[in-house]
Amino acid sequence: MDVTVTIDNPHQRAALFGPADAHLRILREMCDVRVTARDGLVTFSGKKVAVQKATHLLERMQRHLKSAGVITSDDMKNLIQQAAQTSAADESSGISVYIHGRTISPRTKGQEGYLDAIRRHDLVFCTGPAGTGKTYLAVAMAVSFLKQQKIRRIILARPAVEAGEKLGYLPGDLQAKVNPYLRPLFDALSDMMEFAQVQRFLTNDIIEVVPLAFMRGRTLNEAMVILDEAQNTTIGQMLMFLTRMGHDSKMIITGDDSQIDLPDHQMSGLIDAQQRLKGIKGIAFVKLREEDIVRHRLVQQIVKAYDANGRKNKGDKVSNSPDAKQITEPQHE
Repeated sequence: MDVTVTIDNPHQRAALFGPADAHLRILREMCDVRVTARDGLVTFSGKKVAVQKATHLLERMQRHLKSAGVITSDDMKNLIQQAAQTSAADESSGISVYIHGRTISPRTKGQEGYLDAIRRHDLVFCTGPAGTGKTYLAVAMAVSFLKQQKIRRIILARPAVEAGEKLGYLPGDLQAKVNPYLRPLFDALSDMMEFAQVQRFLTNDIIEVVPLAFMRGRTLNEAMVILDEAQNTTIGQMLMFLTRMGHDSKMIITGDDSQIDLPDHQMSGLIDAQQRLKGIKGIAFVKLREEDIVRHRLVQQIVKAYDANGRKNKGDKVSNSPDAKQITEPQHE
């Protein structure tokens, strides 16, 4: 297996590679791979697991160099130790969250592929029926990344009102207007953190739970940004959201393309984005199916029944949904 990584800043090549390429030699020996460096590119060759380990370590080195400006021999030891710990955590089936003794684990092959895609890609689209864990697992991964200090913030966004975000027609102040639409995100957080910790993180803006409309004009660095119910975004809203992505951030877009509440004449931003972006490397598209539903056993049967009826009576609408292929292997940049 061969993987080629582009160096973020070729002018810092000497600092990244180390004196007389000492850091590259450490990479080669620690990961048991062949290393070729040329024209701002580093290519790793070897067994799949070894190459992935080397790739992840080089990415850590680049992030450290960007923040510290130098990589010392002690830095290399720490980076190798951190990479080994992360690898061990990734190989385990459980996701570590803040509540002591609580571990969240994937329960189907589809969910395992979804988590793998999140770990290996900066932008992930996940579609599927209700009950497949699209949002819950995304929030769990965000909380785990925050706990491991891989990110500094979590931003959870949702279209505040299904068909146009017309908040003015709802009773109460702004918080009262949007809370019903954001409640599922708070519920997921409460499974992974104590109430007081959630409140503290919300107060300190470490976690934000906001209507999609409030994302305009922002750039989000070192964050995990999750857009839920994305099937109810317009094309313009989806473009606005995707272009908020900053340095060292990940984005996860989840939705059920069989539950679109937009007017018939409006194209879903989720479907449009999947069609436009499907050829871009570095973006993962995951499709969860009825067999990935992990709620009450009847939910799976209900989804199948409605899906069969929908295909029979609304064939042209169903055919508008993208046939997104599930990705469980990383696409290498």
